[in-house]
Amino acid sequence: MEKPIATCVLGIGLSGLTFHVPFVLALKDLFSLHSVLERNPTQEGGNVKRRFGTTVKIYRSFDAIIADSEIELIIVGTPSDTHYDFAKAALLAGKHVLVEKPVTPNTNQARELYDIAKSRKLVLYAYQNRRWDADFLALKKLLSLPETSPQSIGSVLEFESQLAIQTLNTQACIDVIHSYDRYRTQLKGNWKDEARPATGLTYDLGSHLIDQCLSLLGRPDKITGFVQNIRGIGSPDVNDWFTIHLHYSKSPSRPYPVTAILRASILSARSSQLRYVVRGSRGTYIKYGVDVQEDQLKAMPTPETIFEAGFGKEPESLWGTVENVHNDGVTFSKAIWPSDAAGCYVELFKNLAAAIRKGAELSVPWKDAQTVIELIELAHQSSEEGRTLTVPPVM
Repeated sequence: MEKPIATCVLGIGLSGLTFHVPFVLALKDLFSLHSVLERNPTQEGGNVKRRFGTTVKIYRSFDAIIADSEIELIIVGTPSDTHYDFAKAALLAGKHVLVEKPVTPNTNQARELYDIAKSRKLVLYAYQNRRWDADFLALKKLLSLPETSPQSIGSVLEFESQLAIQTLNTQACIDVIHSYDRYRTQLKGNWKDEARPATGLTYDLGSHLIDQCLSLLGRPDKITGFVQNIRGIGSPDVNDWFTIHLHYSKSPSRPYPVTAILRASILSARSSQLRYVVRGSRGTYIKYGVDVQEDQLKAMPTPETIFEAGFGKEPESLWGTVENVHNDGVTFSKAIWPSDAAGCYVELFKNLAAAIRKGAELSVPWKDAQTVIELIELAHQSSEEGRTLTVPPVM
């Protein structure tokens, strides 16, 4: 049996305690929580002991962490503007790295990290957990159906996707919409309100939306961005609203052009949570509600909860519906399309361990993470220049 991967988690706030520490603790055969970076623990034993009752070594200095030869993997869950520096130093010290989104402030830095990891044969992994949302898995399953299947919606014509707490209504004429909206009239009063590198809604929530589009549709041909601080509070350089159009041309594998529209707003007032409306040449899929894993992780009594039967399972009340047109072109039938596969963020960590110990292929290629940052930069440029930009070929 292989030795568990000695892991240090940087950042023991929401990110660390919700999305990283529980999986490291639960997957005892794959990982061991060696230590954490917590500069100012609020109580003896720190936040990990307070939250999970587990005693863990606490470092207050990052330099001491990278000097510790026992540590094999560093998880970077600190503020966005620190991701590049921490990841680079960890790689140069010979550590594998899992880094939260957004991975870096700019594309050149993302490319540099990739080159360092490749030259040193280290695993560099972007934490894009929403590829394992239950509804996203259900949608991928639907879109993979052969067109001869009774529930196939055919070739995608329009794809509306929202990932929201509170969301605005969207226009039915749009081809593809990703939305991740909230309603907040005041600043939060933390680092996300400050004009730092990689802050603002495009980097924060746009990273998820763009990554999902890349996973489903691939690299776009053109991009149009609209980015602004719509509330007019705080720094004007920290955007709280964006709409990003990703344009996809017809191709041998894509019979219709597709436009993906990704959007998020801090001033979005709607209680119902539309998740997907996907219109195809033979039907339409509609889905409400969001993945349950984040709420379950916040409330879980012990890390082992992730192995319980109900973890990641959507209630049937949130399952989507498929409406198909019959061959006569007039009659329609409607049926439930279940989110029957549970959401499973744990698969990201299993893949990470397999990549480190066995050289397995990454489920989230770093090139995708690099493209996410590239598209965010292009969206800002497009917004500033007021024009659509061509997305250059992969370098």
